[in-house]
Order: sequence, then structure tokens, then C-alpha cells
Amino acid sequence: MQIILDYDSLWVIPYFRESVKRIIHLLLIFGLVPFFSLSQETDPKPFSLDLNYFYGNIAKHSKDIAPLATGHPRGFIASYNRKTYGFNEWERRYNYPDWGFSFLYQNGDNEFLGNAYGLYGHYNFYFLNRKLMVRLGQGVAYASNPFDILENKKNTAYGSHLLSATYAMANFNQRLYKNISLQAGISLIHYSNGNVRAPNNSTNTIAANLGLIYTPKDQIIPEFITDTKIPYSEPLHYNFVLRGGINQSDRLGLGRHPFIIGSAFIDKRINKKSTLQAGVDVFFARFLKEQIAFEAVAFPSFGVSGDEDWKRVGLFLGHELRLGNIAFVSQLGYYIYYPYNFEGRVYARVGLKRYFGNHIFGAVTVKAHGAKAEAVEFGIGYRL
Repeated sequence: MQIILDYDSLWVIPYFRESVKRIIHLLLIFGLVPFFSLSQETDPKPFSLDLNYFYGNIAKHSKDIAPLATGHPRGFIASYNRKTYGFNEWERRYNYPDWGFSFLYQNGDNEFLGNAYGLYGHYNFYFLNRKLMVRLGQGVAYASNPFDILENKKNTAYGSHLLSATYAMANFNQRLYKNISLQAGISLIHYSNGNVRAPNNSTNTIAANLGLIYTPKDQIIPEFITDTKIPYSEPLHYNFVLRGGINQSDRLGLGRHPFIIGSAFIDKRINKKSTLQAGVDVFFARFLKEQIAFEAVAFPSFGVSGDEDWKRVGLFLGHELRLGNIAFVSQLGYYIYYPYNFEGRVYARVGLKRYFGNHIFGAVTVKAHGAKAEAVEFGIGYRL
């Protein structure tokens, strides 16, 4: 394999180191620290601890993952859960969820994958008379054995030690004895670095889990606060967002490059939970410019001339799920200006958004084509 060093792009290496720090800091801001602001200091603070063991398989979502999906990943999830009782309005709308923090250890059961250690912020949502718990967790993970061109070139899943990590869990629970309960269910665990460093095919582990919940005695347990549901909506609002970051082509040796995305959209908040969106994205991703130039020379059979425009324009529809000042963002887009074929015309964006007052907001999102992540985006926006 021929490795091409792009000396003109070496200036981004210090920037990349700083970006790692920003990733950790911003994930803490948008994924962990907001949990503190969602609870008032005068509230009672009941909590529980739980421990789950999991055992499963890595989904073969692409042919590149098949050589890595040879074993049965296993590990444990240890969690702290703060209970809510409706002291804040958002808690009542979501049936009094928990918020908390998790540590997740996963043995990949594959010599090339190694182990992963993750820290997460999470929410627990309850259904079926609180017998069914659904958890969503977002955080960062450390991969012990990422890709290395000399030492570990078969690990095409993780291109770096630091990964963006997400997990979802659905458990049924049943009290065993006094303050100890049994829980069992399934989990989905995802690792990816958003193509900050290639290769980045990512992994998705589907697992069964079994665990215990411990609720300490002698806690003050308040009554659930209820209120009358009042219809709520807002007029249309105009939004402008500037996103950026750094990513890399899957063609090894082309270097890491900054990207910028300008977005404009209108939104309509239809109730306290949901906001609908429609807008346009303009993408300036320099890694595509380098990839086009490389393929024009190295792969003439691809039909790439080298003169293709590396910019793209897309239209999208989106939704925000609001929890106080925090929102879960999901968007689906389609490129209307697409001069160079890269991963298909359809793209998606998911992530977290934090409102600072009525107008300013920040966001950390992942943009992907199907199961293939293109970039981790850090954004700042204004809502008129």
C-alpha cells in the first residue's frame, strides 16, 4: 500500500490535538453537565445504582466489519441514576425520567479490536407502569487497540483511541428483595470517531444484558407532582447555524482537513416536546477536494477528471425532541447540488443541542450516510 504524505496539511495536526480537547470538553457540556442544570438544588435527591452484564455480537453492517465480528463482545455497564418527581416541568412531560452517568467496559473478543472504556451521560425513560426502562446514553470512549498501519492494520473499525460512543438499552425490572431489583433486556452499543481519523467503519454491538438495581434505604421519596396539560405552540422561527470540525478521507495518507457547514432553516414548535424543521445546508469539506485530486490520478477508471467541484448543497427536514434546554436533534437531507459522487445523495444528522436563553444555541452532531459517519460537527447558532 502506498502512503501519500500531504505536507501542506501538516499544520492541522496541532489543531487536531486541540480538537480532541474540544471534543471532550463539548461532550461534557452537551452530554453530561446539562444534567445538573435540569434539577433544582432544593429538590430531594433520591438515586439508585445499577450494574448490568452484557454478552452479544457485532452487527456486520459492512463487508469491512466481517473480519472483526468473529467473537462475542461482553462487558458491564455501571450506572448512577438520579430520580425526578416533577419539580421541573420537563420531568412531568416525560413521565419522570432519571438522569445519570454510566461507565461501560467492553471486551471486543477480537485481537484486532481490543477493549473499549466509555463514560456517558444518560436518561432513563419509563413505560408500562415503570416496569420497562429505556435508556439513551451519549459520551466518549477509549479504544485500547485502534488502527495502526504497521502494528494493527486489520482494525478498520477504529482509526483513533478516542471515540464518540452511544448506547441504548431496554430493560424490564422486577423487585427481588426490599431495595434490590432484577433487570434484563437488550442493548445496542455504537462506537465511531466520526472520521476525525481514518479508517472509521465503526462497530455496532447487539447484546443481551442482565443486572441488579440497588436503591439505598432511608432516602426522602417525594410524591410525583402532576399538572394540567395545556396546549402549546410557537410561530415560525428562522435559524442560522455555522458548523465546523476536522475530518479525513478514507483514502489513507491524504491528511486531516477542516470543514465548514453553513445552514439556514425555519422551525415550528408544535408542543412542549417537539419542534419540526426544514432548511438548507451548504458544505465546504476540503477532504473531498484532496480525494478528487487523488482519484483523478490514481484511479483513472473511476471517471474522475479532477475538475469536479468539492462543495455540496443539501435540503433537509428535521425534528427536535426537547427536554428543558436540551434537545435531541435528528435530520434527514438530500443533496440537490452533488457534482462528485461520495457515499450517495441521502445524508442524516443526529446529536445534541443546548439552548442558552431564547436565541443562542450550540450543538454537537454526527453527519452520516447510512451507517457511515462523515464528520463530528460542532456548531453555534442563532434563532430569531
